[in-house]
Amino acid sequence: MPKAAPRRGRKPLNKPPKPKQKRGRKSLKEPVDETMFVELPSDEELSKKLYYSIGEVCDMFQINPSSVRHWETEFSFLKPRKNKKGDRFFNATELKKVHLIYYLLRYKKYSIEAAKDYLKKHKDETDARFELVKSLQQIKQFLLTIKADL
Repeated sequence: MPKAAPRRGRKPLNKPPKPKQKRGRKSLKEPVDETMFVELPSDEELSKKLYYSIGEVCDMFQINPSSVRHWETEFSFLKPRKNKKGDRFFNATELKKVHLIYYLLRYKKYSIEAAKDYLKKHKDETDARFELVKSLQQIKQFLLTIKADL
């Protein structure tokens, strides 16, 4: 006996509901766990390779290439090297700058204008503060692993 086709205007009963799409900017209420685990490799690892392509940078930070290109236009200190074709290549210092911008925009939830102002006001202290925050995050992760082992 053939199956009867579902009537117009009604959903079939055997299909599960579609999961809600998560598009656009994330809510400030959501946890920022995914940004905490984004860490650059050590300086020794970064120095093994002279330049990183924009695709490799985006894979490190789990962001779109368009975000990195937009940050390049907004932040004047971020100047990756370009070849004749226009491909962007980032060295270790540029990667650290991208990491700082990523931290301010995604983890601290600053707008681009607020991040620019922050970098202008705290020009000398920014690198030291950022290194301090990174080391504190590493200590926190270490303590959490010890707690999980107990």
